[in-house]
Amino acid sequence: MLSQILAVLIFLVMFALIIWDKIERHIITLSCGALTLILVFGLCMQSWQAVTETLSLHSFVQTSFWYSPGLSAESSTGISWSTILFIAGMMLMVEGLAESGFFRWICMSLAAKVRYRTTPIFLIFMVTSALLSMFISSITVILFLAAVTIELARMLQFDPVPMILAEVFCANLGGAATMCGDPPNIIIGTALGYSFGDFVTNTGVIALVCLDFSLLFFYLAYRKKLSGLPTSVPEGGYPNPTEAITDRKRFTAGCIIFLCTVVLLITHSMTGLTLATIGVLIGLVSLLSVGKKARQVLRQVDWNTLLFFVGLFIVVGGLEQTKVLELLAQCIGHVCGGNALIIVLIIIWLSALASAFVDNIPFAATMVPVIKSLSSLQGTDLATLAWALAIGTDIGGSATPIGASANVMGISIAAKNNHFISWKQYCTILVPATILVLLISTALILLRYF
Repeated sequence: MLSQILAVLIFLVMFALIIWDKIERHIITLSCGALTLILVFGLCMQSWQAVTETLSLHSFVQTSFWYSPGLSAESSTGISWSTILFIAGMMLMVEGLAESGFFRWICMSLAAKVRYRTTPIFLIFMVTSALLSMFISSITVILFLAAVTIELARMLQFDPVPMILAEVFCANLGGAATMCGDPPNIIIGTALGYSFGDFVTNTGVIALVCLDFSLLFFYLAYRKKLSGLPTSVPEGGYPNPTEAITDRKRFTAGCIIFLCTVVLLITHSMTGLTLATIGVLIGLVSLLSVGKKARQVLRQVDWNTLLFFVGLFIVVGGLEQTKVLELLAQCIGHVCGGNALIIVLIIIWLSALASAFVDNIPFAATMVPVIKSLSSLQGTDLATLAWALAIGTDIGGSATPIGASANVMGISIAAKNNHFISWKQYCTILVPATILVLLISTALILLRYF
């Protein structure tokens, strides 16, 4: 009991300090992670096993960590090194592509398509974020799209923060549409045996409808800022998109690497290559492609964000080891009372609420056996519960800056370029947007499956 209280207290202190926004986030999570290891696991539980499971260093020597035919759900206990390696690999790819002018080329190409008008750019970037996140990780999408946005903002002299926030939201929404779009969907799909097509025809339809409402919401939310931007042509005119390419050989290599990344992510359930393997491969190839600039690329990687994830996983691991998340999940079974409608409503909204504050990957993994049990004991359709869980965890994660990996990435990239996004600034827009989309999703699920 004391270990559970301490684990929850440490998490709440960590969360409060992150909101306070006066101390660097990676220092906060690493410090709270250390307290979890010492106070919760060491003094209260006196469990070396809890420490080793949370640090999860044994993962590196397991064959299934690198190659897993069928891609069964990865254990969510403790640090997800697969996620860390994947993000690191994507960061290296992004920095490598930036060296060749890849992002600037995308920026100018998209801007040229809409004649460099700010409002159309705002809307087309939202759609681009959602569509790309359907097929590749939302983390990857935000890694390069936020960089593109900042490059475009510099040229057209507008504030990139509204666009980055809209892109983050749409990335999470698009990620809900397919099995490979968001980590919780990968866990749900592999654990319950659902295919890419199953997600597209169920959560994909819901995400598409919600995207239309999201475009309208963000346009109305930021229309005054967009309308007040300068519309004059920059001195010397707009550049030709091809002028952004600084090194054609590296640009070509970068395009091939990027396309290979997309293919690997789409087909990894068939090839058996895990996210850890994909991340390492892409990272190494990206470093090789930049040649002598490899050291410079390594220095430019945002290592603080990776450390932030490490600390966050340890703190969440404390909640897992002390069974706090499991107790939270079990409460659903007692409250529902056998009513399928109530079960679905609770799963959607509880998952959304929890995913706004707790990383949605371990929460989704915790909830999968719960919905299995609810389906068998209460007779509720398992597929309906699965779609409700996917929608709740994916969309609910948009509500706070730490609710999903894409949020952390977007805010980190913005801060790296001196555009700091506070909790208040983030939540003022994205909390109402999240609630709106959850209401629409709930209505669609009830109309279709009941």
